[in-house]
Amino acid sequence: MAKRIAIGIVGGSVLVIGICMIVLPGPAFVVIPVGLGILGLEFAWARIWLKKAKAKAEEMARNFRQQERQRRPSGPATVETVSRYSIGRSNISSRAKRTGGDPYDNTLS
Repeated sequence: MAKRIAIGIVGGSVLVIGICMIVLPGPAFVVIPVGLGILGLEFAWARIWLKKAKAKAEEMARNFRQQERQRRPSGPATVETVSRYSIGRSNISSRAKRTGGDPYDNTLS
């Protein structure tokens, strides 16, 4: 019984500190699972919450990796885009040198 009380106090304290770290500076998303892990040694509800938190974190990581893959262009497309951008910039600056005016002015003079 004393072991259960000690684990409850220590785990509860760590969990409360982790919850406070959500708004205060600190690694809340590390401390909260640690507190739940300590509480999970003796309490079934803490083990369930820890499993749910772990599943949610894995889902978020999977979604993040999927979004990164969709957002990242392939190698040749990136090189092509940079080349077109560089060529376009050089044409604009040479037009400005030739006309002595606004490089973005598309009116015929």
